[in-house]
Amino acid sequence: MIPKIILGTGPNATRRTIVYLFGKGRANEHTDPHLVASWNDFAPDPGRSPHRNRKDVEDQLAAQLNQPVKMLGDKAPKYAVWHCPVRAAPEDPILTDAQWADIARRIVAAAGIAPEGDEEACRWVAVRHADDHIHIAATLVRQDGKRPKRDHDQRAVQREARTIEVDYELRRLKPGDGTAAKRPTSKEHFKAKRLGQDAAARDVLRLRVRRAVAAAADEAEFFALLEATDVTVRLRLGPSGDALGCNFALPGDTNDKGEPVFYAGSTLAPDLSLPQIHKRLVATSTEPVTVRPGNPWHQASAATERIPSHLIGSNDAVAQGQLEALGGALDLLPATAPAAVKADLERAAAAFERATRSHITGDRDSARVLRRSMQTIWRDRPQDRDGAGFAMLLDTMLTAVAYAMHWHRTRQHAQQEAAAQQTLVHLHAAYAQATEPVLASLAHRTPSLQMKRRYTEHVQEAVPEHAERILSDPAWDALATVLAEAEAAGHNAATVLDQALGQRTLDDAHSPARALTWRIRRLGERHAPSPLAQAARARSSRATQPRPTPPQPRSVANEATRRPPRR
Repeated sequence: MIPKIILGTGPNATRRTIVYLFGKGRANEHTDPHLVASWNDFAPDPGRSPHRNRKDVEDQLAAQLNQPVKMLGDKAPKYAVWHCPVRAAPEDPILTDAQWADIARRIVAAAGIAPEGDEEACRWVAVRHADDHIHIAATLVRQDGKRPKRDHDQRAVQREARTIEVDYELRRLKPGDGTAAKRPTSKEHFKAKRLGQDAAARDVLRLRVRRAVAAAADEAEFFALLEATDVTVRLRLGPSGDALGCNFALPGDTNDKGEPVFYAGSTLAPDLSLPQIHKRLVATSTEPVTVRPGNPWHQASAATERIPSHLIGSNDAVAQGQLEALGGALDLLPATAPAAVKADLERAAAAFERATRSHITGDRDSARVLRRSMQTIWRDRPQDRDGAGFAMLLDTMLTAVAYAMHWHRTRQHAQQEAAAQQTLVHLHAAYAQATEPVLASLAHRTPSLQMKRRYTEHVQEAVPEHAERILSDPAWDALATVLAEAEAAGHNAATVLDQALGQRTLDDAHSPARALTWRIRRLGERHAPSPLAQAARARSSRATQPRPTPPQPRSVANEATRRPPRR
């Protein structure tokens, strides 16, 4: 159940609201509008007065609602109307008028509009338009002339909605924490539909601004990227000339006067205000940390592969910074993806956007390598031989998002956990499509049976607890190919296998052969050590006992086995 509070202003706000509630709607969506409850239970009902002119009844109802406001004269509040649509989920049972009336009374009581038993409370009505929702409209002056105590009414109404869902056995939504992005209003949705657009302007702007923040190395590039994507920017300047805020608009999105409709960055999302954007751009700068020259696909994969360790072992500030960087990487990834998986990656990025925000202030220093390498991929489109770089990055992102879901769960971030879970669904779909041709190409180049027998012995010796799963995995032929390619480049196959196994445990891998394939592909493309260095490393390896693998959260490992193949 979703309640959303809207405030109305102006001398005719009450009349406008009543006309809208009992009208046909902006898209003829209002069917049989009628009262289900009111402050005194006998307010005039324009929808159930067949022997009177509807306009006259609307005038009478508006006048009665507005009477306390009118009594204050010039002292009346600027925002005089409190409007709260309350919508049930599509799968919820159809509620009766009496049930909706009870819900309306609980909502206005929770909001401080009309506390139970308070005879001097604000005047209000609840109008039902259709089976699945009502609109509550109230005037924000009590009948004793005082203002209602409605501090944090949005949070209070949301809490009450969660209780109503339990009591009426409705779909239970996740409790929020005030860090979610603002949803488009009904008016914005209808406007987009009328203009034939797939998404509301607010959602389009949020995506474009987020992508510009993720891609830009500094403020100048940020504004240049917005201009390149047809976003109009208007800065709010202080007396000193410094920029205090930033508003964004889309071309063609105008009001009834033909003026551009601007959205403040903070109303697109809490982390898109100009001060927050400044902080992220400073954290992205090349100083004092720089990314060493190399394959940016490998650098991004290696940085993403370290995220689970940060989520397990680092403090919350570092972990939050890693999640923000992962969200930025997902924002940029669709631009570099094959056409067949772009849509799934767009949906994954949109879902994970919610998982990047909490009340924890992120420490972004540890995530600079991931941000810089993703910017290089986005800007330079580096060569990705047979798509393996893209596939291995997707592989590490899947694991990172699974750990992000666990991290949010342990901190009771319900909405963020659900967002990460939804992200996994879209990433799995993209991963399956992106990796199938890469693995098939590798398997087609599988080495001789003699070489595969030797690699089999390496696997059985190096990782006996996973050997059976690896050798029976459909990706075994691809793994054998990358081992052979590593040898051809001058690496020792057993050493490379040991290095790959040492990067992360295979306990949470649905397909350990795929996981090793991407790791060894990355290791194999590095500069091979000299024969003397290989001999020294082998002697050191024999003299050193292997270190135990750190324990992983069992809930994450279990989550991985319950989902579609990840690797």
